[in-house]
Amino acid sequence: MAAPDIKPHLDAVTAALTAAGLAVGDGVAPPAASIPSNGVYVVLYADPGRSMSESLADERTDFLLGFQLTCVAPTAEKARWAAQRARMALHAPLVVAGRTAWRPEELGGPPVQRDDDVSPPLFFLPVQYILQSTS
Repeated sequence: MAAPDIKPHLDAVTAALTAAGLAVGDGVAPPAASIPSNGVYVVLYADPGRSMSESLADERTDFLLGFQLTCVAPTAEKARWAAQRARMALHAPLVVAGRTAWRPEELGGPPVQRDDDVSPPLFFLPVQYILQSTS
């Protein structure tokens, strides 16, 4: 049996966020043309995941993926709006190709912050999640 693949998990997260109307970038801001006029977008950062044994037979079919959604917006209110929109999009179990996934578990994150290193300044709000699946 092959080890679980990270890509279908990231695809499921991205699909859920996109279906909720959020522009999503993988480790970077999405292309400028895909950012809506309200200036709100989400950047997905993922760890490499962790393959785990499902039993003493050491069949590594269970998978845990940690990821962070950094919600970026021109105002603090819009950054919180994006975080809530993402929360709602990830509330149901995700459809991960070839796997059965649990509902993503929200782990929280720090308060909204202002980035004055860009002009005009942007606000960002990182929220971390764990996604678990099995074959």
